[in-house]
Amino acid sequence: MPYHSLIFDLDGTLTDPLIGIVRCMNYALSSHDHQPKSEIEIRPYIGPPLETALGDLSGSTDEIHIKQLMATYRERYGELGYAENTVYDGIYPLLDLLKSKGFRMGVCTSKFEKYAVQILELFKLDGYFDFVSGGDYGIAKSDQLIELLGKKEVDESSLMIGDRDIDLISARLAGLNSAGVLWGYGSEEELQVEQPVFVCQTPGQLGEQLLSSN
Repeated sequence: MPYHSLIFDLDGTLTDPLIGIVRCMNYALSSHDHQPKSEIEIRPYIGPPLETALGDLSGSTDEIHIKQLMATYRERYGELGYAENTVYDGIYPLLDLLKSKGFRMGVCTSKFEKYAVQILELFKLDGYFDFVSGGDYGIAKSDQLIELLGKKEVDESSLMIGDRDIDLISARLAGLNSAGVLWGYGSEEELQVEQPVFVCQTPGQLGEQLLSSN
């Protein structure tokens, strides 16, 4: 195997979380007397950490207030938002193919780990993955990858796969290679800046690329 593990981002890579995130962001904002935001305004924040999104969307720099916003967001997300999600077309065939070829796979997301696990279980994706790494307040995705390396869950030959530059930047900071996907929320220009091993238009193309490197 050319890669010890394939590390997948969740939002924008395996599943499309737009509806749930928009509703939960606006629930949090309106509950704390902020104006709700449009889908167009919220879309760029699918991928970055929740504290970044809510800080920018609320215009607040107060750490206590941002944590309050996060707690309110998670009230709705834990009850409803995590299920307002869809699996991208082609993901199940991709994962079936990779699993059949012996690839070891895991998930690394800025989302709370318990919510990531809920989503994977809900959509019957959990059986494909050997590990799940979730984030928390103030923890960068690069720190999560470094922790996975430190625990020997992955090694330096592993590949981070994601739709936003934060995924690729985090991989670089952790000393890992990365690949970009274009069916999520990042642009090709955004991804190419980080010089990924490759960028794919579709899950089928990603499977072909990974098999050709095998």
